[in-house]
Amino acid sequence: MKVSALFLILFSVASFAQQSFERTVKLMGSRFDITVVANDSIAGNQYIDTAIAEISRIEKLISSWDPASQTSEIKRNAGIKPVRVDDELFKLIARAIEISKLTDGAFDISYASLDKIWKFDGSMTAMPTPEEIAASVSKVGFHNIELNKENSTIFLKLEGMKIGFGAIGKGYAADKTKALLMEKGVIAGIINASGDMNTWGKQPNGEEWKVAITNPMDKNKVFAILPITNGAVVTSGNYEKYVTFNGKRYTHIIDPKTGYPSSGIISVTVFAPKAELADALATSVFVMGKEAGLDRINQLPKVECIIIDDKGNITKSKNIEIVNHD
Repeated sequence: MKVSALFLILFSVASFAQQSFERTVKLMGSRFDITVVANDSIAGNQYIDTAIAEISRIEKLISSWDPASQTSEIKRNAGIKPVRVDDELFKLIARAIEISKLTDGAFDISYASLDKIWKFDGSMTAMPTPEEIAASVSKVGFHNIELNKENSTIFLKLEGMKIGFGAIGKGYAADKTKALLMEKGVIAGIINASGDMNTWGKQPNGEEWKVAITNPMDKNKVFAILPITNGAVVTSGNYEKYVTFNGKRYTHIIDPKTGYPSSGIISVTVFAPKAELADALATSVFVMGKEAGLDRINQLPKVECIIIDDKGNITKSKNIEIVNHD
């Protein structure tokens, strides 16, 4: 009995030995907060090192500013010839094009071809002309990205065309890192890529991970705290980068079809099974607008969103419950 009792006590202590380990690093040009649940600091730090290595690997694959990346090779050969790429990059681009179709072009990785005529650093004094805006999108269009599955090649049909993963890359990195850590036996954690969060498992105390939704009209206040279980949440805010002309506020997320900035929305939070999808949809809702964006979200299984417009009004998709937090 004594041995058995001792075993039970030791087992009980071991069950509660799990604790969270966190590290903040700069990767992909952004802040990453990596949290893992492990038995001790040695294991915890090893897992975080593994996560950092995975994110760095993905950055090298999709980076548009690294001349050695396959993404840069695709850009150099735009209008010239197809480029053979790794299966991983091919599938990412294929999924991005599917999201473009799903959002009627509101999301488009060829947005990187935009002429940067809008400045959100305080230097703009006048609206660009309609002609300048029309010209700025002349080489944007996901339908000009040609995929050859058999040869695993990508071809940008227009010379000077580019692709970029700014609106999907961090979410993809969060998804891949989560999958790798789960494969390594990490029972719980959070990958937070500057607001692109993917979680799994529970906190060491058994509670679900929670995300605070900031009130963009007052960033020091939180209007809701929501649990997330084995899923992703992405918040995109437009309350810092914007310009105002003729009393209308234009934000830094540009409609890739028209060249005009989005307007009317200042914050979008999307909940989805994967951060990659949530990341792309958060951007898309800004471009589509509140009504069209909400309608599209409500058609997607296991996807929910919260939208805050520039008047401070909160709108949510049909299956999400918000309990106000004071």
